[in-house]
Amino acid sequence: MTQAGPEIPLSVHDLTVAYHRKPVIWDVGFDVPPGTLVGIIGPNGAGKSTLLKAILNLIPVASGRIQVFGKPYSRNRHRVGYVPQRESVDWDFPVSALDVVAMGLYRRIGWCLPVRRRHREAARAALQQVGIADLADRQISQLSGGQQQRTFLARALVQNADLYLMDEPFAAVDAATESAIVELLRQMKQNGRTALVIHHDLQTVPEYFDYVVLLNMLVVAHGPTKTVFTRENLEKTYGGRLTLLEEATEAMRRRERSLFSKW
Repeated sequence: MTQAGPEIPLSVHDLTVAYHRKPVIWDVGFDVPPGTLVGIIGPNGAGKSTLLKAILNLIPVASGRIQVFGKPYSRNRHRVGYVPQRESVDWDFPVSALDVVAMGLYRRIGWCLPVRRRHREAARAALQQVGIADLADRQISQLSGGQQQRTFLARALVQNADLYLMDEPFAAVDAATESAIVELLRQMKQNGRTALVIHHDLQTVPEYFDYVVLLNMLVVAHGPTKTVFTRENLEKTYGGRLTLLEEATEAMRRRERSLFSKW
């Protein structure tokens, strides 16, 4: 079994995950080039979130190997930042936006030790970077969906990671938040960071990502967007649902443009 080089941010080989003996992802394998923005693309139920959770060692795997910068995730955990799905977060938990961001610093702070001034300053700087520094003291339950998503992006940013895993960061956010996320992703790339992003809007994939992994339990294809993101590969990934999905996506974008034109 070959060892992935330390310059490879993420190497996944022969990965299988099963729930109740039923495979969710099967024999998945790909290497992620450094400094790339990677879109994880596929239909609902394809195993995209399962893939991220397996990489993060949040769920058991049936077989396979995952390496982060040439080592098991447990040995390079500090180099990875994670943005979960908004639906998986308890937004009624009584903490402020600043508190949530500071949670990203707990590895540096230490468990059960106080959050010091320098940590709060770093958290505020991250909130400033995502454009909501003025909401630092507001309870997370009082934030809009886009503001909540920006808060979790700030929590990932404050970790100063080298590899970021993002589970549907564009889901149910306003146009301004989507633009802010895209700008952050581009800044990450310019700074040599790597990001894996689960994404559903096929129309924006070529604009947002320079590398894609097409997943439907198996990896249908992976590689540079210009060569892999083709109709043929998408039809293999989505089957007969591709045309309906494209039509629904375009209809949604037309509604958004109509709504924003009224303002």
